[in-house]
Amino acid sequence: MPLEVNGKTYETDEEGYLANLNDWTPEVAEALAAADGETLTDNHWEVINFLRDYYEEYQIAPAVRVLTKAIGKKLGKDKGNSKYLYELFPYGPAKQACKYAGLPKPTGCV
Repeated sequence: MPLEVNGKTYETDEEGYLANLNDWTPEVAEALAAADGETLTDNHWEVINFLRDYYEEYQIAPAVRVLTKAIGKKLGKDKGNSKYLYELFPYGPAKQACKYAGLPKPTGCV
C-alpha cells in the first residue's frame, strides 16, 4: 500500500512499514502517524530518534523489553517504562514507534 507525502509516493508493506528504509524523512513519519490518527509530539520524536540511532548502531529494531530497558538507560526511568511508552504508542511501543521511525517491524512482534 503506497504512502504519498508531498507529491512523492513511498512503497510500504501490508502493515504500513516502509519498504525502503532510506525513504524515511520526518515528513514520512508524520504521514505514517497521521494514517494511524496520531500526532507526533516532542516525546514521540525523542523515542523515534532514539530508535533510529539504535538501529544504526545495532542493525536491528529492538523488541519492546529491550527498547524499554535501553530508553531507561539513556533517557531515565520516567521514560524507560512500559506505561509511558504505551501512552505514546498505544498500538505497541516497539511496533508502532519502529514503523514511524522507518524501521522494520521488530522481531517477535505480532
